[in-house]
Amino acid sequence: METSATKNLRILYVEDDDVARENGIEYLENYFDYIYAASDAFEGLKLYREHHPEIIITDIQMPKLNGLEFIKQIRKENKETHIIVITAFSDTSYLLQAIELQLIKYLIKPVQESAFKEALQLCVDSIRNKDSNVIEIAENVFFDRYNQTLFDQGEMVALRTKELLLLNLLLKYKNRYVTYSEIENHVWHESVMSPDALKTLIKNLKAKLPANLISNLSGTGYKIEC
Repeated sequence: METSATKNLRILYVEDDDVARENGIEYLENYFDYIYAASDAFEGLKLYREHHPEIIITDIQMPKLNGLEFIKQIRKENKETHIIVITAFSDTSYLLQAIELQLIKYLIKPVQESAFKEALQLCVDSIRNKDSNVIEIAENVFFDRYNQTLFDQGEMVALRTKELLLLNLLLKYKNRYVTYSEIENHVWHESVMSPDALKTLIKNLKAKLPANLISNLSGTGYKIEC
């Protein structure tokens, strides 16, 4: 992870365990100049509203207000903030709740440094690509958002209207699951999206992209990883 891409980003770290928080901050200082630390969710909300960080790292099990409720409040105010959850919970119900809150990554304690760094890199890449008109989807595969054009190995790939709408949506929220309702609202607008119609659209879009870029979480939605 290049410090040139991270030093101007603001990051909020919310963790009630003093040792874990201090260790996390020490690691983050290698990459970020603007780090704000909170020992509970209420302090985290206060710091968030004061500094508007691009990235939030938070625990789930905290006193006063748990991490999921904290994230729900953040999402009411900003749907673009990049959020990483670090937790001891591995229960599927927590995972599903967290995914619905549009997280970048859900990490289970104890967290390996490599996994932590990878999650941060996903956030940084997403923020950097958001500022660019051209997104690198895979090696030699690019999407030009300004001209709404997909290129594979230098060749233009024709996309239908709904394929373009879906690709834009998945890239906007890349590396997190986009829910079925979000897809229906964005791609089908006021029309009803049938399961078969969505499956056909996904199949057609996948056929025009490198393999395994788009994945599905049953009952939740789809995501593109790039």
